[in-house]
Amino acid sequence: MILAAGLGKRMRPLTDSCPKPLLEVGGKPLIVHSIERLAGAGVRELVINVSHLGAQVEAALGDGKRWGVSIHYSRETEPLETAGGVLQALPLLSESDDRPFLLVNGDIWCDYPLQQLPASLSPSTLAHLVLVDNPEHHPQGDFGLQQGQVVADSPLPLTFSGISLLRPSLFDGCVAGAQPLGPLLRQAIAKQQVSGEHYRGAWIDVGTPQRLAELEQRLQSGAVHFNTATTEISR
Repeated sequence: MILAAGLGKRMRPLTDSCPKPLLEVGGKPLIVHSIERLAGAGVRELVINVSHLGAQVEAALGDGKRWGVSIHYSRETEPLETAGGVLQALPLLSESDDRPFLLVNGDIWCDYPLQQLPASLSPSTLAHLVLVDNPEHHPQGDFGLQQGQVVADSPLPLTFSGISLLRPSLFDGCVAGAQPLGPLLRQAIAKQQVSGEHYRGAWIDVGTPQRLAELEQRLQSGAVHFNTATTEISR
């Protein structure tokens, strides 16, 4: 699942008429970078939640066949935040079992090799998080990591990258409506049900026009690399 239903408030005025997932960087919409990396890692079924200017996202991406994937859309009448959006999309993500699914924030750029994620989680593990070094705009970090286990407090905190494997049962007991993911993760972390890893490669939270411009500059200078495949996007 790619999260793409946010209002993009920090990106204004760019997002007044264009949804954040379709803002271009490196010659293609931001969300296409994620789709190409997922397809390259062997993912064939994608769910994308949409809300703000969501019709533009659907028109641009279509059914996903041009990338060799099948895209299903979870439409939100108003943004439901991360946990609320996932909860609504669970019927599209999960069959009758509790197999984990991959969740990716739609406003990040990262060269993490998705095929490196664990092929499975232990029965007692509800989530696996990819953590990264703290960026300048988030120096306090989110969680710690001790011997492959995510902990709530650490003298050396790291930032949650927005890439994770989650079990549907993480959302057991949740009621439909807008709600963040953080509290659910912290409850599971307190029960030692969240594993993790520290990724030291390129990761950028593309949350503001300035960081979008910085990513564009880094891509064009070769400081970070991206999938060079070109795809025509309908407008």
